[in-house]
Formats: sequence, C-alpha cells, structure tokens
Amino acid sequence: MPHDTFVTLAVILGLAALAGLAASRLRQPVIIAFIGIGVLVGPVGFGWVVAEGPVELMAELGIALLLFVVGLRLDFHLVRATGPVALATGLGQVVFSSALGFGVARLLSMGVTESLYVALALAFSSTIIVIKLLTDRREIDQLHGRIAVGVLIVQDIVVVLAMIVLTAIGGVRGGSVLTEVGLVGAKGAALLAGMALLMRFVLPRLVHEFARVNELLVIFGVTWAVVVAAVTELLGFSTEVGAFLAGFSLASTPFREAIAARLVSLRDFLLLFFFIALGSQIEVGEARQQLAAAAILSAVVLVGKPIVVLAIMGLMRYPARLSFVVGVSLAQISEFSLILAALGLSLGHIGADTVSLITVVGLITIAVSTYVFPHARGLYRRLERVLSVFDRRRPRDVSEKDDERDIDVILYGLGRLGSGIARGLLAAGKRAIAVDVDPRLADFWSDQPITTLYGDAEDLDFLETLPLARSTWVICTIPSVETQLTLLHGLRSHGYPGKVAVVALDDAAAKRLSAAGPEFILRPFVDAAASALDLVLGYGKGAVAVEESEALPSE
Repeated sequence: MPHDTFVTLAVILGLAALAGLAASRLRQPVIIAFIGIGVLVGPVGFGWVVAEGPVELMAELGIALLLFVVGLRLDFHLVRATGPVALATGLGQVVFSSALGFGVARLLSMGVTESLYVALALAFSSTIIVIKLLTDRREIDQLHGRIAVGVLIVQDIVVVLAMIVLTAIGGVRGGSVLTEVGLVGAKGAALLAGMALLMRFVLPRLVHEFARVNELLVIFGVTWAVVVAAVTELLGFSTEVGAFLAGFSLASTPFREAIAARLVSLRDFLLLFFFIALGSQIEVGEARQQLAAAAILSAVVLVGKPIVVLAIMGLMRYPARLSFVVGVSLAQISEFSLILAALGLSLGHIGADTVSLITVVGLITIAVSTYVFPHARGLYRRLERVLSVFDRRRPRDVSEKDDERDIDVILYGLGRLGSGIARGLLAAGKRAIAVDVDPRLADFWSDQPITTLYGDAEDLDFLETLPLARSTWVICTIPSVETQLTLLHGLRSHGYPGKVAVVALDDAAAKRLSAAGPEFILRPFVDAAASALDLVLGYGKGAVAVEESEALPSE
C-alpha cells in the first residue's frame, strides 16, 4: 500500500486510465470503470481512499465544475426553439417517473424518506451520457437530439431546485420550522439579488478584462465557480447550488461558450475523482443483497421512462417513432442522481445502503442504455404494432416546422478580411455565425445582425458548441497556417459535412494548406493585385477579371 499521497494518487490514476481503456474497448461509459476502481481502492478494497482526503476534495471540485458548466450552458433559447415539448416532457417525465419510482420503492419495503430519494434519483437522466451518445452518432442537431437536450436542461434546473430544498430541510435542527424556512428564504433572496447586481454591473466588464488573456479566462472561470460555491456554503446552501449560480451568472456573456469549452477537459478529469469516491462508498455486501431491488428499479428506468415520454409526446401529437427515440435516449439515471444521493447521505437523510442501491441502478441503466440507444430505430420497428397506440390520428408535422434553419457560413476571424466577408454575407442576406478570439472585435460586431461568439480556432472542444451539421461553409480568415491546420483537423474529427475555405498569404502556405484538403484556398494578396490591375487597365469596375483570383481550388 502506498504511504505517500502523491504516489497513491499516481497509482489510482494509473488504474483508472487502464480501466477506462478497457471500458472503451467494451463500448461502455468510462463512468462505470471509474466507479469500479473506487470500489477497489475504497475501504472494502485496498483502503487507499478515505473520507476528508485529497480524493474527496478533488471530487467536490469536479462536482462544482460540472454544475458551473451546466449553468454556463443553460440555453433557454434551445428550450424555446423546441417549443413546449421540452418543458412538458421534462417536467412531466420527472413527475410521473418519480411517482412510479416512489410507488415501487414503497412496495420494496423502503421508508418514506429513502423512497423519495430513490424516486428523485430515477427521474433524472444523464446529461453527460446522452450528449455523448448523440454527439458520437452526430444526431445532436437532429430534432430528437434537440428535444432530448431541451428535456435535459429542464431536468437540470429541477435537480438544482431539489438540492436547494433538500439543503434547506437539512438545515432545520430544532426550533421553529417556519423560522428556519423564512431564514433560508431570506438568505436565498439576498443571494439572488447580489448575483443579479453583479450580473448587471460588474461581471460583464470583469470577464471582458480577463478574456484579453486566454489563460486568465480559464483561471477566472474556475475561481468564480469555487468562490461563489464557497459563499453559498457559508450561507447554509450547498456548494453545488453556488457553482450552478456562478455558471448561470456568466451565461449571458459572449464568453460563455469559450469558457465552457475550455473547462470540459478539466471537469472530466476532476469528475473522475467523484466517481472513484462514490465507488469507494459502496458497501459490496449490501450491494449484493440489493441486486433484486436494483434490477426492479432499473426496469422502471429502462422501460418506464420511455413509456412516460411516449405518452407525453403522444398527447402533443408527436409521432411515436420520434418519441420512442427520445425516450430511449433518456433511459438511464443521471450523474446528478448520484450527487443527490451523496447530498442525502451528508445531510443524514439516507444511509449508505440507499446510496449503494442508487449507484448500482446507475451502473445497470447506464450500461444498458449505452448498448440499446444505437439500435433504437430497429427496436421501434420490431415494437411498432404495440407502440402505435401512442400515435395520434393527425400527428404533428415535424419535417420542417420544428426544425431550425440552416447556417450558410461559420466565419472564423473578424479582422480586415473577415470583416469584409462578414459585411458581404450580411449584404447578401446570408445567415452566418462569426467567431473571434479578440473580445473587442466580438463586442463590436455584437450590435450587427450577425451572431458573434468569442472563441479560439485552435480550441477543438469549442467546435462542439457550433451547429456544424447545419452549416454549409466554414471560412477561416486567420492567417496562421498552424491554426488553420488545427481547425481543419478538428472539423474532420467532428465529421463536418460541409465545405471549408482557408486563407494563404503566400505560395508556401497555400501548398501546406492544400495538402490538408480544404475545398478552397483564398489568396487575398492575389485577389487584391488582380483587382488593382483590372482597375488600372480599365477592364471593369472593380470586378475580378482573373478567374483564379477569387479562390484557388486546392489540389
């Protein structure tokens, strides 16, 4: 057994990496492997992970960053874009799945408090797992993908509210309940008022200053998440609530996507310790005795959730085939369910046996849903006769009405060349998104009728925030060859289906970029020379007379 903390962490990380690799080869989420490593290094195994240790601290940071990113990406526009279906399905699914889970838990002879926690745990679906499944299959921009993400946003809001309520209830330690509730309400109102003032007068300017240096923007994001989480803990709320509010306070700034994209890897690394810590708390003996109960509750999630989604979306006249795919994508419990269970344990509401039960249900449902979702359409065809009962006589037309419009161009760089292209796109009535790493340029163009985002072309995680599947062109006007090569590699790895144009300032750059395979290589100096010569010699009114001056097709 390693005695040095650093060596212990090194061994745990090595085991987690190997287990994660094995899980990926078996096409399983690495979450399952990490929880298994937690059991191995916990008290029932080697005993390397103990309460109040470094793993627990990093686990808390991981949870804080997870909720910070959720708040940061809280996109009410997406909920509005998918219509009332996201709100109705999200809230309805939570209510009915919770009721079903509570009833089953009571039938399994569980207490009222334990049944409530189990019911809530079963109701929420995994944001991380669902988005990964949709992204891997390039379906996140399809209608069922956008509805599923909208439902997840609604669920995330509900689970944060649930944690606030549970924390408030946990804070009542004798005395008048009404007094305690009133005190919690006053603290909550003061906290929200303070956050609103910061969002209005301080944060926009503050984050703009930090955005001038890329490294400082990430440091600011982490610092802000931890500071607000610490303040909410001092006020008697959970750190999770504070981290969520910290993210939400920055969600209206133009830097939210850039911050979120850069924190994804750090978040995933720190969440590793949360799942290891969670696994270390599993009582293996109790888990064995709970397998029958876990199997029954897993069936509620794997079968009950899709049926609830089918019924709700069917009432809204969505086709059963679409509703079934959405329901199957949500058929697992959430990482927030595990966080909720851990919160209940820390508040003394439930015991370790209930946490173990919820964790086992999580392992089963995540594993099964990962295998089932890719075959959802084939499964629907086999069950079509049975599931057709959820179809309405006049189903909703979802071919175009509920779909978002395509994007003509995603433009990287708003310098002199990029600004000229942006103006030309606006004059031609094209829909475009412009991305630039200079906050001053992003601010300047924010008042124009073009969507502007703060982002880095070399940040490949940022590509996941862009509607690549609905974009016809990506144009990069950044002169750095290395940056453009990185972007081209990122677009290929994300399976971008459209065309790409890049900029070359000289022949050597054009040759290197041509080998990377863009559709066009723009030559601004060649274009300018041809236009100037055309004007001087009087061959036209500024029109480019040399055909290849518009764009040099790549070899």
